[in-house]
Amino acid sequence: MKERVEKIKYRKTSDIRAADEEKTGIDSTNEKVSSLMHYTELSAEEFLTTNQGIRVNDNHNSLKAGERGPTLLEDFLFREKITHFDHERIPERVVHARGAGAHGYFQVYKSMAKYTKAKFLTDPTEKTPVFVRFSTVAGSRGSTDLARDVRGFAVKFYTKEGNYDLVANNMPVFFIQDAIKFPDFVHAVKPEPHNEIPQASSAHDTFWDFISLTPESMHMVMWLMSDRAIPRSFRMMEGFGVHTFRLINEDGESVFVKFHWKPLLGVHSVVWEEAQMISGKDPDFHRRDLWKAIETGAFPEWELGVQIIPEDDEDKYEFDLLDPTKIVPEELVPVQCIGKMTLNRNPDNFFAETEQVAFHPGNVVPGIDFTNDPLLQGRLFSYIDTQLTRLGGPNFHEIPINRPIAPVHNNQRDGHMRQTINRGNTSYQPNTIEDGYPIQAKSVEGGFTSYTERIEANKIRGRSRSFFDHFSQATLFYNSQSNAEKKHIIDAFSFELGKVKRVEIRQRMLGLLNQVDETLATNVADALGLAVPGKPEYPMNHIIPADGDPKEYQPVKVEQSIKRSEALSMANTVKNTIKSRQIAILAADGVDGYSISQMKSALAAEGAKTAIIAPTLGYIESATGEEIKVDMSFLTAASVLFDAVYVPGGPKSSASLKQSTYAIQFIYEAYKHCKAIAVDDEGVELLKVLYPGNKTFSDTLQATDLAAKGIIMNVNKKGVTSKDFIKAIAQHRFWIREEFFAVV
Repeated sequence: MKERVEKIKYRKTSDIRAADEEKTGIDSTNEKVSSLMHYTELSAEEFLTTNQGIRVNDNHNSLKAGERGPTLLEDFLFREKITHFDHERIPERVVHARGAGAHGYFQVYKSMAKYTKAKFLTDPTEKTPVFVRFSTVAGSRGSTDLARDVRGFAVKFYTKEGNYDLVANNMPVFFIQDAIKFPDFVHAVKPEPHNEIPQASSAHDTFWDFISLTPESMHMVMWLMSDRAIPRSFRMMEGFGVHTFRLINEDGESVFVKFHWKPLLGVHSVVWEEAQMISGKDPDFHRRDLWKAIETGAFPEWELGVQIIPEDDEDKYEFDLLDPTKIVPEELVPVQCIGKMTLNRNPDNFFAETEQVAFHPGNVVPGIDFTNDPLLQGRLFSYIDTQLTRLGGPNFHEIPINRPIAPVHNNQRDGHMRQTINRGNTSYQPNTIEDGYPIQAKSVEGGFTSYTERIEANKIRGRSRSFFDHFSQATLFYNSQSNAEKKHIIDAFSFELGKVKRVEIRQRMLGLLNQVDETLATNVADALGLAVPGKPEYPMNHIIPADGDPKEYQPVKVEQSIKRSEALSMANTVKNTIKSRQIAILAADGVDGYSISQMKSALAAEGAKTAIIAPTLGYIESATGEEIKVDMSFLTAASVLFDAVYVPGGPKSSASLKQSTYAIQFIYEAYKHCKAIAVDDEGVELLKVLYPGNKTFSDTLQATDLAAKGIIMNVNKKGVTSKDFIKAIAQHRFWIREEFFAVV
């Protein structure tokens, strides 16, 4: 016992601080960081205790009336243990239930004092701790990571002025314009109430019934049916604040702002069939990917970008800045990257941190304020109301992961699960007993002051006419996509609407799609075996008051000056790195060990990860007798879990792989999903198996332009060029194969 105690010692907070300081470069002795760390230290003796610290000498048997008698009610050890177990699960989030989190820090590049007085955006020397939670939206906690869905991207900044939450998504717009419609939207997209089917899927009648009657959703639906809805990784997707916010400087001057997160690895996706296969092979694919990347030191990074819009420009655009179903095209207002966020530490306890973290768009600091976006205004109420139920009461802010690093002084006391022990005789203001403390802070002392905005209006339930353009930006998005992306959107609509049982819903959707793009509607109609309606159903928009005139609520389509936006297509993303990409190396006994060694070294130098995939686990023997450790067998590996494939040479290895249906399926799927493939010497034989006896295919494999299609070969038997393979992997996918020839 003593030896074990000496070996593990305590898990002291000071030791953890040192480790964190080494990872982040942040001074861990600083109050702001130490207050974030709430660890349970092991006793030197490691005795098991109750929650009250009472040592337990038997944790395996309940107290009974005799060895075979009934358990006694007085067994407080049993009651405490089972009661805690019975209440270990809290209600899952209504939306964003399935998520993954990570710790890190944010640092601004240069002072933004011209626009905001928020200190974490004005001091380039300051490293602000953050906690980020990524999530899907529609599915339950037990659903798959790879559902076609929006992804949450919520960031909690632990600033010296208090917590600031940037509650974002990986899509810059939303389905609805007014928060009063949020319950309707969520009810529609969730599993249908009569049978709780389907899980984590929008491909069913109730969702598309709602969408077909709510044309304001069309822009968001275009994003949802695009490849953005099936990201390759949390680390390879953008984040958007969705709403228009305000920045306010020390002089009280205000500008509008849109927030963007730009991943340094680029924006990449998987294909839809691949997403479905990954859901079966590894439904934790995104969560595992994030965890492993951080554990291996491939820290995810994003730049924080802003679109700054002067107040005088509020009404100059062809869309309303306050409409959450609209973007501000980057051609009109460029994105300025003002800082970088790095995630470098995984949570120590999923429940205590990732599950209990509470985000709220109303958590802002001086220098950041709201606008009159009607969806944002509703969220300011909804988030905190949800936390009260989910986390047990009004003191959820005292849960360690939610605690600010700024000191907290107020008169809000008591309540369920109160943790702070407040001292003093007063809990009200004004008072003289405590000399008026805590006192109000003036704006120059860091006090939050809402932006003074003049508003003169009648109290009314209604919506601005400037919100009624529901199609122009949906068309802009579609026109901005590459040909491959357009095809994927057509396929996604065809799949989703193909799952809809009611023909009238499909017909209504075709009518709306025709307002976006005629070719899009025609292609989807062909897949559904229907005709595009001559005109959409009337009224097209069903969000009208009971006494309203449908004509007044008809959608319009405003001619846009921007016809195409390069930033909306993932074809234009960063493609200059293979850092953290997963490369499969297919091999068997007799493989060319030197080729494997060279390729692994070249890929590792660029930050990629490799795995040897073989018929069995254990070791394989190279052609020269060396033992090579196998990482995965074909029974547990699948091409959908990797970004690229390398097949080294070796006659014996190649012959063995050609006889393996698993190996053939592996290379078949990698080719079908447009991934980079490199083959060396006899490795080409595995490709030829896909087209046995097909001379055209064999001739094609000798073509000098094959690299343009993502296949790298040793044309002159000089060995595959690792540099060319690395370049191909960085391109992510070779969609030209979809137009080239299919694997059959």
